[in-house]
Amino acid sequence: MKHLLSLAIALTMIGSANAGCGIKVPVSGKLASYDKEKKELKVGEQAITLAAAAKIVGADGKEVKIEDLVGKEVTVSTDKHNKKGESVTEKKAG
Repeated sequence: MKHLLSLAIALTMIGSANAGCGIKVPVSGKLASYDKEKKELKVGEQAITLAAAAKIVGADGKEVKIEDLVGKEVTVSTDKHNKKGESVTEKKAG
């Protein structure tokens, strides 16, 4: 019985430790610069590090290179906790 209770507690702790809140914070503005070595971009005055699997999307909905978006208006979806950019989307001209 002790072993079963210990196992149940351990599984509960593992499950709660792996659960993320999933809250995304959008950052919008002009993409001022991109540092390829640091994988860091600057939107307005805010510096954002891109996640390894960040998705870069142009205004037409197709994937593009981040370098092609420098100087354009973008929205970066960042994780609330680690502040890394998970996606960059160019705003449609309008």
